[in-house]
Amino acid sequence: MSGILTAVVLVVAIGLIVGLVLAVASILMAVPVDEKAVAIEEQLPGANCGACGFSGCSGYAAALSKGEAKLGLCSVGGQAVADAIAPIIGADSVETIPQTAVVHCNGSDDNTSKGMRYQGIESCLAATQLYAGMGDCSYGCIGFGDCMKACEYNAITVCNGVAAVNSNLCRACGACVKACPKGLIRIEPKKPHAVVKCSNCDKGALTRKSCKVGCIGCMKCVKVCENGAVKVENFHAIIDPDKCTGCGKCAEGCPQSIIEMMFV
Repeated sequence: MSGILTAVVLVVAIGLIVGLVLAVASILMAVPVDEKAVAIEEQLPGANCGACGFSGCSGYAAALSKGEAKLGLCSVGGQAVADAIAPIIGADSVETIPQTAVVHCNGSDDNTSKGMRYQGIESCLAATQLYAGMGDCSYGCIGFGDCMKACEYNAITVCNGVAAVNSNLCRACGACVKACPKGLIRIEPKKPHAVVKCSNCDKGALTRKSCKVGCIGCMKCVKVCENGAVKVENFHAIIDPDKCTGCGKCAEGCPQSIIEMMFV
């Protein structure tokens, strides 16, 4: 009986000593909590998408607390989040420009065709490993919907073989941008501007063979743009949404009708 009692006393003593050591260690090794950063993070949506350029909401909150980041970078939270954070950091709120994902491809089943039959995992990433996909256009949307699966806001659908974004549901988190193996999706401002719905960089003659509406790099859009918003690189037109005024002249002059006006 005395042996059992001794064992119990010994275990209790060890427990008390270990508990005391852990209590002292927690005090000595405690990490200071940035209460301002905590308050900021509570206002962020918690998407942890990285669209702000930081490692998730906690990283952005810490940077804002230290004055190392600009207010209004959270595209998911938008204006409401910017307004909520402003008083916490003691600053005036800033006007945020709503953004949305845009698919730069119009290679639907009506406009292009499949060069081969694919039997395998229905994943754009997997299909891309095989001759850049099964479509005649090696730059075009594969249509298996990796972007759709990555979107948490149900803003993307695949229709007639090509992905489409519902800008009313899109939160511009950038998950679809990361998921697209072809780099066809970009985040752009929701303001009147022109968009080239093509990413083909082949010469015009080759592009015509692979897609009815592919950009042929004819330069007509460049010539009619009065704001220097359009340029052609690698036989492919590119429009800077920040310079574009949404006049629509490039869309009117495009012989392939591949330039579309958004939010006009």
